[in-house]
Amino acid sequence: MAGRECHHCKEWIEEGQSHDCWTTTEAALTQDLSEDLQDAWARLRETAVEFGDQRIYASGTCIMFSRESCYFFVRPKRSFLEVCVFLGRALRAPQVRRAERKSKTKVANILKITHRDEVEPPITGWLREAYELPDALATRTKAARATSRAKASPTKKKRMMNR
Repeated sequence: MAGRECHHCKEWIEEGQSHDCWTTTEAALTQDLSEDLQDAWARLRETAVEFGDQRIYASGTCIMFSRESCYFFVRPKRSFLEVCVFLGRALRAPQVRRAERKSKTKVANILKITHRDEVEPPITGWLREAYELPDALATRTKAARATSRAKASPTKKKRMMNR
């Protein structure tokens, strides 16, 4: 009988049968957290929701927060919340475990949160900065295009006339 093997869970899926081994929910990812971590998670989520329109969804082992693209995600661990914030710069602060360049414009800053009281400035400011980053990048791109057009060399016809 025709079918295929899922490359994630190695389960055999018959042809025409639906299969989604990555289906998960926020509740499933956070249900085993301690009370302190549950509170920290709730505070992180509330803070992000206040920023404005976005999509919050569970994917694999993470809970993603995105506008056009993901601006931060939370990976619940047994004893802490690993928070990855995408900014246009690397952060230098005690809360930051490491920073990794992910593209020409974005750096992934990895934070470790163990208590609700840690979800306050500067962390909330970094989350807001990450939420607003696509707008800032779009503004920079428009400004760069405008200046490059202004500095463009004269057309061939104008160069010929100036000779």
